[in-house]
Amino acid sequence: MSDVEHIKSYLKFYSDFPKKGVGFVDIFPLLRNPLVFETLITHLTHRIASDVIPTSPNKRDRRFLLGPVIALRLGAAFVPVRKLGKLPGECMRATFEKEYGTDEFEMQADAIVPGQTVVIVDDILATGGSAAAAGELVAKQGGKVLQYLFIAEVTCLKGSTKLNAPSYSITQLDE
Repeated sequence: MSDVEHIKSYLKFYSDFPKKGVGFVDIFPLLRNPLVFETLITHLTHRIASDVIPTSPNKRDRRFLLGPVIALRLGAAFVPVRKLGKLPGECMRATFEKEYGTDEFEMQADAIVPGQTVVIVDDILATGGSAAAAGELVAKQGGKVLQYLFIAEVTCLKGSTKLNAPSYSITQLDE
């Protein structure tokens, strides 16, 4: 079994969550198995280090569960993008549509240096709303997104069309 197939085999799917009509992809089983989690982090870290920004000293990425581990491995800074009200100090905001409503992200206002290059790491690419909002926050601070990385992409929702940079997903889902 390839690494991609192994990672995909640990994803769990829930119908009608968090509301009727929404299909939810749960990544937490990946985190409960140390070997699978290591495979996931190694795969994404390798993607960033070898294909995206192999020589850039100003690497930043985001996603609260995966981002810190990947950033640590790369010797890069980690910048969290959180839901409204979760970060202290002055923050910038971006509103986005999800499959089941509107939400708002924020990032601390001094987190990105103008001209800085950023890789955004997220778990699932569905409609593209949350990833696009993270990219908007980077742009508001004068940064540039080099690439978006995901564990899985729900291809039928065409979320990558909302993104302002190329995207890479370890696996694609058709549901």
